[in-house]
Amino acid sequence: MGTPATLAAKRATTTIPILMASTGDPVLTGIVASLSRPGGNITGYSTAGSELNAKRLGLMRELLPRLQRVGLLERSTNPYYRAVRLGFEQACQSLGLQPIIVEVASVGELEKAIAEMARRQAQALFVQDDTLFFDNRIPMMSAALRYALPTIGARIDMLEAGALVSYGPTDAEQGQRYAAFVDRILRGAKPADLPIEQPTQFKLGINLRTARALGITVPQALLHRADEIIR
Repeated sequence: MGTPATLAAKRATTTIPILMASTGDPVLTGIVASLSRPGGNITGYSTAGSELNAKRLGLMRELLPRLQRVGLLERSTNPYYRAVRLGFEQACQSLGLQPIIVEVASVGELEKAIAEMARRQAQALFVQDDTLFFDNRIPMMSAALRYALPTIGARIDMLEAGALVSYGPTDAEQGQRYAAFVDRILRGAKPADLPIEQPTQFKLGINLRTARALGITVPQALLHRADEIIR
C-alpha cells in the first residue's frame, strides 16, 4: 500500500510478483516503465493522485470562493510528493491559489505543521492520501478545526473524522480490482503482462456538521452532486 512500501518491495526482489494496492503515480516515481506495459514483476492499481489534485482544488475553490492560500501537508519520507509538487503548484496557479507547503516525517509533527499553516495564514488545508495522515486522521482533523481550517481529503474516512469535503476513488472498486489481480497472478499471469489499472469510480463527500462549525454555506449545486453527506 503506497509508494514507499512498493519501492521497498521492488528493492527486495525482482522475481516474486509484487502487487500495488495503491500508488499515486508509479511511472513518475520509477516503479514501472509504463501503465500499459509495466514490465518486471510489479503491477496493480494506481489511484491517479496527481490528476485528482486539480479536481480537489477546484472543489475547494467552489466551496470557498474567496480562497487564496491553501496549506498542503506532505510526508517528507514519501518520494511521490516531491515528484508531483510542481504539478500541484501549477494547479494552484491556474486557480489563482498560493500553496503553503509544510513537510512532516512523523505523527508527532502533525499538529505543529497545522499550527504553522495557520500562522502563515492558510485559509484551507489539503491533505494527501498517505498512511501517516490516514492513520492519524482524527487528531489531525481536531487540530484543523481548532485552527478553523476547512479540509479536503481523498477518502470518506477523512470526511467522517471531520474534513469538510472528500473526493477520491471508491474503496469498493479498489478492493475488487486488487482481488482480480491476485486471482490472475495466482492462476499464472505475469505482472509484466498485466496493465496497471486506474480508478473509474469516484465519490464526493460533504460534511455539513463541519461546514456549520466553520460558518461555511455549501452551495446547493454541490450538495446535489455529493454521493455522501454527513448532516
